[in-house]
Amino acid sequence: MANINIKINGMEVSAPAGSTILEAARLANIEIPTLCFLKEINEIGACRICVVEVKGAKSLVASCVYPINEGMEVWTNSPKVLAARKKTLQLLLSNHNCSCLSCVRSGNCELQVLAKEMGIDDANFYAGEKTPSEIDDSAAHMIRDNSKCILCRRCVAVCEKTQGIGVIGANERGFATFIGSAFDMGLGETSCVSCGQCIAVCPTGALQEKSQIDEVLAAIADPKKHVIVQTAPAVRAGLGEEFGYPIGTNVEGKMAAALRRIGFDKVFDTDFGADLTIMEEANEFIERVQNGGVLPMITSCSPGWVKYCEHYFPDMTENLSSCKSPQQMFGAIAKSYYAEKEGLDPKDIVSVSIMPCTAKKFEIGRPDEDANGVPDMDYTLTTRELARMIKKVGIKFNTLPDEKFDEPLGISTGAGVIFGATGGVMEAALRTAVETLTGEELKHLDFTDVRGIQGIKEASYNVAGMEVKVAVASGLGNARELLNKVKSGEANYHFIEIMGCPGGCVNGGGQPQQPGYVRNTVDIRGLRAKVLYDADADMPIRKSHENPAIKELYATYLGKPGSEKAHHLLHTSYIKRKVNGN
Repeated sequence: MANINIKINGMEVSAPAGSTILEAARLANIEIPTLCFLKEINEIGACRICVVEVKGAKSLVASCVYPINEGMEVWTNSPKVLAARKKTLQLLLSNHNCSCLSCVRSGNCELQVLAKEMGIDDANFYAGEKTPSEIDDSAAHMIRDNSKCILCRRCVAVCEKTQGIGVIGANERGFATFIGSAFDMGLGETSCVSCGQCIAVCPTGALQEKSQIDEVLAAIADPKKHVIVQTAPAVRAGLGEEFGYPIGTNVEGKMAAALRRIGFDKVFDTDFGADLTIMEEANEFIERVQNGGVLPMITSCSPGWVKYCEHYFPDMTENLSSCKSPQQMFGAIAKSYYAEKEGLDPKDIVSVSIMPCTAKKFEIGRPDEDANGVPDMDYTLTTRELARMIKKVGIKFNTLPDEKFDEPLGISTGAGVIFGATGGVMEAALRTAVETLTGEELKHLDFTDVRGIQGIKEASYNVAGMEVKVAVASGLGNARELLNKVKSGEANYHFIEIMGCPGGCVNGGGQPQQPGYVRNTVDIRGLRAKVLYDADADMPIRKSHENPAIKELYATYLGKPGSEKAHHLLHTSYIKRKVNGN
């Protein structure tokens, strides 16, 4: 593609044809501020923060959508441009709930950062009517406060375009405009799947997860309770960002140390639950293939995907693996096997998880997730909530030593850790399923065809004389595309992995929030996923069926994968739901 030559602030800049002014400016290391813009998701020029001056244009133009042409002259920092941006910010703030000290996003709010950069303070706001603070907390996983909304529509775009759900949009017009659901229903009354991608892209504190930090700290302070915690693989790949570490830093050791200092009685690893999931899921897949079961079998580790399937593809719930997610399997084992092993009453165990996922808050309240007569899980916190908890109790994260997880539920394999990346569940399952079917040891454990951040991946493997066709999808818009092909007969697979969030759990709705500039220019998903694949490569044991703690669990307690006891504790059921109903 030919390049186009323009001038920005007097500098010669060459950019590919079809580029916008915003993209061309970035090539010259000039960052034009934005609030609404998300590359390929929300390119609407609505917020007007990115305006620039173009020679010959009658008015300022939105650089995020304005294409460059040969010989164009642009100014991004003229007095006219700076005055316009400041005026726009003042108008946004005039209708904004500026309770910054109590806001969960204070210090990490894109609106707040821009206001500071533009020199706006309380003295130069415009006075006038404000949108009232009406809280929608009807959903299990999040809270919405439209008094902090700036109508950037990022949440609307990611819900509709990326996830293919579209349960929110702009209601009313003019000053009365607000983001909400159809007929102003509470989010919990809709077919929202709790993925939290809207929270992840929100530039302000208008959207946030429902925090359970205080409840967990209260449980820890109760001497009658034995409080344990498990951490998902993607958390170690994202948590460091909350403490200034570069994206793609593995902070597993410091995380374990921090959890111990918070006061948890035992610090365990969800990767143990992931290894257990593979044992049950691989066994279920083999049984379906050999006994004429429903195919393709589809993974059930992502609660956002499971709820999406129940709402939008209810006729395919039989295709879902009956296996609980690693979080729930861990919880069930903790309140049965571990309780017996430690001489504890399951009712006295408080089981907490740290997850990259807001849908886990919905999952712990699902029916058929209480195998031992008590809920498998009691509380689940996001990666962001863990960071806030660490700061709240005064732990200096960056100075902590590296510590290990407790045993036995902290013992895991490389197969367990890659669960956090799209394709990871498939690869982990293949390692175990192939060795089980062939009775031979794999020479190469890396199934690279199912790796990468592409929305849909396909592969075919010859296993014990049988061609096994697999597919991987991440992001629910991609899931819809893939499943429609399966239903129409256009595609035929034996095994499908689906993750609700684009890129998998590393990009979950509960992970650290990065500003629009970073989301638009950095491969966040790839960097976080690399943490998990590097950890897998360094693990002494990389196959779930070789985990010594898993072997002990089956030998002394469960019997074998798919046993009656294993099925009672580790498997679940699903609901055929309606669209626009919970």
